[in-house]
Amino acid sequence: MDATSKMGKELQELGAFILAGAKKPDQLCIIAEMIREACGYRFVGIYKIIRGDFVIVAKTGKCPPAYPRFPITQGLAGAAVEAKQAIMVADVHKDPRYLPTFGSTQSEIVVPVITEAGKVVGLIDVESEKLNAFTENDRDFLEHAAYLIARALK
Repeated sequence: MDATSKMGKELQELGAFILAGAKKPDQLCIIAEMIREACGYRFVGIYKIIRGDFVIVAKTGKCPPAYPRFPITQGLAGAAVEAKQAIMVADVHKDPRYLPTFGSTQSEIVVPVITEAGKVVGLIDVESEKLNAFTENDRDFLEHAAYLIARALK
């Protein structure tokens, strides 16, 4: 199976899980893990916008991020919300907007979660310990996942 059809299969499974009513914290963690596993990511965080802040509602791994809550105007996440589009950064240490989540992060992609009505309700944050870790395939996959996740974050 090639990478594109594998990602399509993973998105179908993710969509089915969300359509079945996944909204609880443990279910959101399963969603984050499904995304992480689909592409072999090191870290996936799902943030919900609550009263003007990004608040982490699900993540993979044991370590908490350095910023479990921060204003929607800060960081790469804030830039993605403002632009209403994904932002990929090949080397986070060269981008002044980067808010460190883990000391070992080298590259990051942040994807806003946008409802069908066009309202940003959250964000998917994926981080890697490798430089230039993300491609357009990652962006496409995560944008599709964000579209599905919008239903779970409402």
